[in-house]
Amino acid sequence: MPHSPYTCVLWDVDGTIADATPGIFPRLLEVFASFELAAPDASELSRWVGPPMYESFQTLAGLSPEQASEALTRYRALAARDGYAASVDIYPGVPDVIRAVAAAGIPQATASTKPENQVRAILEHNDLLGLFTAISGARSGAIGRSDSKQDVIGWALERLEAAGVDTSRPVLIGDRHHDIEGAAAFGIPVIFSEWGFGDASEAEPAAFRAADADALRSLLLVEQAA
Repeated sequence: MPHSPYTCVLWDVDGTIADATPGIFPRLLEVFASFELAAPDASELSRWVGPPMYESFQTLAGLSPEQASEALTRYRALAARDGYAASVDIYPGVPDVIRAVAAAGIPQATASTKPENQVRAILEHNDLLGLFTAISGARSGAIGRSDSKQDVIGWALERLEAAGVDTSRPVLIGDRHHDIEGAAAFGIPVIFSEWGFGDASEAEPAAFRAADADALRSLLLVEQAA
């Protein structure tokens, strides 16, 4: 059986496990239209994937904190209408890595700024939920504040520890600089998923880069010598 240099694995979701852009982008356009804002350029839409959306409605759309709260309320209503797992694609090979890590006895948790109920829905829809010891995401009712990557990583570690997991050597898999910055607060190394939405410059501080699921698996699991 393979072993791992890590005692637990934390996963970002958007850009790491799942590509939710087929659902995110149409809903964003609806919210923009409801505020009578010009639709963002298609080339800019990837900037919305990963960071907390409450924050992005302010920094990318120029809304006030109050308007950003209302925009997030409208966005989440659209997501609930469509179904949280609708129009979500799972990246090729990633479920196999999650299953292999679970089979090796390494506990896993999510650490996503996507609302926790949406994370659960996506994982459950793809038969992955039972492979995670803990689910950590943004608090779905916390409109008007922005749960940071550092927040959700902290909650993931707390929940793993409460489940009796050894969190002395964690690793985080993510695709944006927010993942690296949030993990740095806990001294956690990051494996940068190059198939996600971050650009090459965001990957520079990461401990490792993985070009695809096979490369990721080789970083997480080491085959025992015969």
